Amino acid sequence: MRALDEGRAGARVPRIHFSFRSPFSWLGLLRLRELVPDLDDRVRFVPFWDPDPQTDAALAEQDAGFHYVQMSKAKHLYILQDTRRQAARLGVTMRWPIDDDPWWEVPHLAWLAAQRLGRGREFYDEVCAARWERGEDVCVPEAVRAIAGRLGLPAAIADATGDPDIRAEATRCLVAAYHDDIFGIPYFRVGPHRYWGLDRVESFAEALLARADPPAEPRPPVPAGAYDTDTAGGCG
Repeated sequence: MRALDEGRAGARVPRIHFSFRSPFSWLGLLRLRELVPDLDDRVRFVPFWDPDPQTDAALAEQDAGFHYVQMSKAKHLYILQDTRRQAARLGVTMRWPIDDDPWWEVPHLAWLAAQRLGRGREFYDEVCAARWERGEDVCVPEAVRAIAGRLGLPAAIADATGDPDIRAEATRCLVAAYHDDIFGIPYFRVGPHRYWGLDRVESFAEALLARADPPAEPRPPVPAGAYDTDTAGGCG
């Protein structure tokens, strides 16, 4: 999974704005991977989440905000029912997680840390399995440490919320989403064309496949310091 990069060249790469909060984001990417097997080579992934006060303040400093509006109880109850329908249609089972005051920075900033280590796809899949298949609360550091352990990743990614460099990258992701007018998830962009929601997955896949094959791209460099990447102790 390729993360957000900056500059005009990066802006031309198709984007997927995803969220660990949204069941439709989870289901949408499951369907996309069926339609576009080399999806990770064709797009940039940009995480999207409800910002905590620290992120909110950082967005305000950059004259950015958050377009998403909290849903009503009626809409939430509809989504509970519709998600189960859509999951059954895709042949997957799910357990609706119980979130007690979720801190969404925890899994999303940990994804950014895993992505820097070249393990974003595996981390993404494991978080989705924990949240949507087992009903776990992935918004606590203990859950992320357990996920990291299963993947052989450094436990320190669970504490990415305390890393100023990761925090800055997270802010850039939400600033990009703000300027892209992202108001819901999943949200897809190919050039000037935008697609929102689970029912636009096929249209996005069609537009994506109509493009020329993407150029090969080296993995992003691993930052020094915060995350130990040697193989001792099972950390890969």
